Amino acid sequence: MQLKISHVTEYAYAQPVRYALQRLRLTPQNSPLQTVHSWNTEVEGGTVEARYVDHFGNMVELVSASRDTEAIKVVASGIVETYDKIGVSGPHKAYMPLWLYQRDSALTKPGKLIRELARGIEKGKPLDQLHSLKTELHQAMAYVPGATQTQTLAEDALASGKGVCQDHAQAFVAAARVMGFPARYVSGYLMMEDTPNQAASHAWAEAHVDGLGWVGFDPANDISPDDRYVHIAYGLDYKDAAPISGVRTGTGEEQLAVRITVEQ
Repeated sequence: MQLKISHVTEYAYAQPVRYALQRLRLTPQNSPLQTVHSWNTEVEGGTVEARYVDHFGNMVELVSASRDTEAIKVVASGIVETYDKIGVSGPHKAYMPLWLYQRDSALTKPGKLIRELARGIEKGKPLDQLHSLKTELHQAMAYVPGATQTQTLAEDALASGKGVCQDHAQAFVAAARVMGFPARYVSGYLMMEDTPNQAASHAWAEAHVDGLGWVGFDPANDISPDDRYVHIAYGLDYKDAAPISGVRTGTGEEQLAVRITVEQ
């Protein structure tokens, strides 16, 4: 399937910004699951200072704000051809050694609830266990936009019984690690048939299974990723794979607007 994607992020500042540096993880790369036919990132009100591949294998761009700018606009767009391989990404190839994906992070540190959830999964074949975990999380956590924030812990989201795809993904990653699987957070895009215009990108998880490599699971939708999904970035949690993050100096308020279109 060929997907056309447009991701527009606009920052408006009440007062001119003296300094700002944004880290962009908005560029998809070729993999067994996708071929990037075209992709471009444009920045208004700032300059792309550097591009590099980080230790997770993500393409990163560093953008500095123009001096005394009052607005920054980032437009990432292109065409990606995707393939349905039942969520199987294949062998591990990033700079990070596989065993590091079993390490807890600040957002995925398991507490009592996540440990109980993981230990309650019936023993069996690895894929069966992971699919059961996906479904258990889907049932335990209602999808409620705005219920959590980017810094919400996976344990806290599970305790509240509600969250967004980020929370589902981080809870899955945390529980999978308790079960002994290397696991990672994935950010990207999901084409929804009736909703080409979206307010946010999507997130899901992958666990490493012997003999298969990385396998995707989307507990927010209780499905395995297919050719409607575009992979962008990976990490131990949201912070490692956030589409845009950064720092700025100045006292003025910041307003953020995001518009995403994913269509065939």
